[in-house]
Amino acid sequence: MMGVKIEGIAFTVLFFLGLCPIFPLCSSAANQPRNSIKPTHPTSANRLGSSAVFQVQGNVYPLGYYTVSLNIGYPSKTFDLDIDSGSDLTWVQCDAPCQGCTKPRDELYKPNNNVVQCSDQLCSRIHLSTSSPCSAPDEQCDYEVEYADNGASLGVLVRDFIPLQLTNGSVIRPQIAFGCGYDQKFSGPTSPPSTAGVLGLGSSKASILSQLHSLGLTRNVVGHCLSGQGGGYLFFGDDLIPSSGVVWTPMLSSSSEMRYSSGPAELFFNGKPSNVKGLEVIFDSGSSYTYFNSKAYQGVVDLVVNDLKGSQLTRATEDPSLPICWKGTKPFKSLRDVKSYFKPLSLSFTKRKNVQLPLPPEAYLIITKHGNVCLGILNGDEVGLEDLNIIGDISLQDKMLIYDNEKQQIGWVSSNCDRLPNQFRYFS
Repeated sequence: MMGVKIEGIAFTVLFFLGLCPIFPLCSSAANQPRNSIKPTHPTSANRLGSSAVFQVQGNVYPLGYYTVSLNIGYPSKTFDLDIDSGSDLTWVQCDAPCQGCTKPRDELYKPNNNVVQCSDQLCSRIHLSTSSPCSAPDEQCDYEVEYADNGASLGVLVRDFIPLQLTNGSVIRPQIAFGCGYDQKFSGPTSPPSTAGVLGLGSSKASILSQLHSLGLTRNVVGHCLSGQGGGYLFFGDDLIPSSGVVWTPMLSSSSEMRYSSGPAELFFNGKPSNVKGLEVIFDSGSSYTYFNSKAYQGVVDLVVNDLKGSQLTRATEDPSLPICWKGTKPFKSLRDVKSYFKPLSLSFTKRKNVQLPLPPEAYLIITKHGNVCLGILNGDEVGLEDLNIIGDISLQDKMLIYDNEKQQIGWVSSNCDRLPNQFRYFS
């Protein structure tokens, strides 16, 4: 969602309801997937050079989100989707008909006898409870996904072709299950997003990544490189990962939620340790900004504010862009104008030696349309996150972030996200 978006934040809830009367395509014949592709075992041929790469559009400010264009169907139709590493299920706005949709009807996804049934293996794998919500196996598999900002999507699972060009030159058209959302709920003071849906990058069986992996088409690895200038790229598979320079930290396995989380971490200010310690953090590309629990947030604010004493910056309380902003003697045009006032931060992950996530001023500040500089680290308590700590887009910019579900580790390396490495080009 536009502005301060915390859409994903990893405690997404899926409910599979089996409410057949809601959806018009509910007969047994209508529910049969067309030319279903059974999962295949990976082979050496498709394990080598098999990544799918997508160009990313968007920015942290003023848009507040990053998107990719995904082709769906045969013949294919293009949908722009908000990329979200904090949730699993991919969904598009659905012509079923649709409530709360923001796209014109001719830009909605229209099902065509391809609804997923309750008897489908994927539907049964992603039920949250042991009891089946379906009264009959030939009912449709409905879903409801709820986001941390109280937005939601209700719909039905469908399966359709998603054409992808891989880095080894081959073109594949796997059938992938995703949500066809016919009832969307948006929250907050800002306008609903202009995107057609959400691309969930999480690791559950419902995600596109997991489905591609189960088909033997890519490794169970996803990554993104978001440019601070806007744009970037996203990839499924491990072909784009540099052979050196990547810093890795283990994923936390204690949580029952399938989040890309790690820790504990300690905050460093200008290279020195602070009293902000023991943070478990979630990496969430569905969040525009970074959120800390109230104690950690106050610690960061105290460090920054105290360091600014005696500078030419004063509080800009009239700027509504973010909670804490400063103004100079004249409007700022870019972050280059203010870098000298602010110290670098970093998160030091203590489970492995010398593992730090650098947070230079560009990774926690924005310049607003009013010419002020604002702190892009926010108080999670004020938006209902309680003790969760979220590393959002602002702090993920100009780094390649890699979520390796096979080795259960998260990695990053500073990168020029404005273009792909030389041996690759954009695929769509």
